[in-house]
Amino acid sequence: MANPPPVCLLTHEFHPRRGGIATFTEEMARAAAGAGRAVEVWAPALPPGADPEPPWPFRVRRLPGLRGTHGPRCQWALARELVARRHPLRHTTVCLAEPGPMLTLMSLQFFPAFRPRRLMLTFHGSEILRFHAHPLTRLLTRRLIRHADRVSTLTHYTQRLLCEHFPEAAAKALIIPGALRPCFVPPPVPVSRAPGGKTVVLTVGRLHPRKGQQHTLAALAALPPALRGNLEYWLVGTAANRPAYGETLRAASARVDFPVRFLGDLSDAGLTAAYGRADIFALTSVDHGLSVEGFGLVYLEASAHRLPIVAHAVGGVAEAVVDNVTGLLVPPHAPGQLTAAFTRLLTDAGLRQRLGAAGRDWAVRQTWTRSAEQLFSPPATTEGR
Repeated sequence: MANPPPVCLLTHEFHPRRGGIATFTEEMARAAAGAGRAVEVWAPALPPGADPEPPWPFRVRRLPGLRGTHGPRCQWALARELVARRHPLRHTTVCLAEPGPMLTLMSLQFFPAFRPRRLMLTFHGSEILRFHAHPLTRLLTRRLIRHADRVSTLTHYTQRLLCEHFPEAAAKALIIPGALRPCFVPPPVPVSRAPGGKTVVLTVGRLHPRKGQQHTLAALAALPPALRGNLEYWLVGTAANRPAYGETLRAASARVDFPVRFLGDLSDAGLTAAYGRADIFALTSVDHGLSVEGFGLVYLEASAHRLPIVAHAVGGVAEAVVDNVTGLLVPPHAPGQLTAAFTRLLTDAGLRQRLGAAGRDWAVRQTWTRSAEQLFSPPATTEGR
């Protein structure tokens, strides 16, 4: 059998940056390389002071002009690299892993010489609304989708959103579910808690209005005094792009009568320790303008640690959290129901244990290897361009 064509994944979000898109790109590249494909990731330059590159099982091309934004300078830096590498890319499967590279190729797509052998697009949610909101990017996105061989999403919700706004994608749409990182090792047995310790509610995610930390904090503050007296709220993540929101959260946390700990960004070991100490995981995302929650890989990590989850039933969250099976889903902007969900979990240890045990089984059901096979497998028939 002939060797499969090499794979090139283009992204503005990659290690050491954290988040769902960075995880998606890293794990899809790792899985494709593990299947015997030659894989290269184009990513932003390492920031000053960053740790040395880890030993990836694939090649990483760091682009000095790529800063991890979607602005003109980043688009120009990526466009120059695409033009310079246009000849080898003609024999490569190229995956645009997030909206930044899509914006760049929207301009280059008018020149056939810059089109790769096969083109894969992956949509995560919010970019669908942003691209559709403006007439020019709407037209360019439709043309880019027509040039693509496959158009993937991580959830049925995102696929529906995509096909509603860009019907051209329907015939090429493919769902490749997110999965746990292979290096993420769920605890084989439940972690025993120290007697007399306070109950810890944990949130992991960037400090951003869409992630809904303010809703969790308000719901916990509305609990009865007896429950608040045995409670701590821990937040992992920073407000690098939303400093005002971070300040608002800290000000609100100073007004409650239970400890609120802002842990910042943690290493993998530190995050694992936080999961291991927590009793309940909460990420109460909400729709925020054109920003939506397409999935949320962090819910799977929490479930793998046997944490019962409290979340809002928005976007693709219901495909990461099964209501009354792995967690409790609450309608957004229903503060009374959100407080009631926390009350149920805080007063019912058996319910916490049941949801947490089911969550671990749920979290390991999908693998990145299977998702990479679905996305990069050869077409059933020769696909003309």
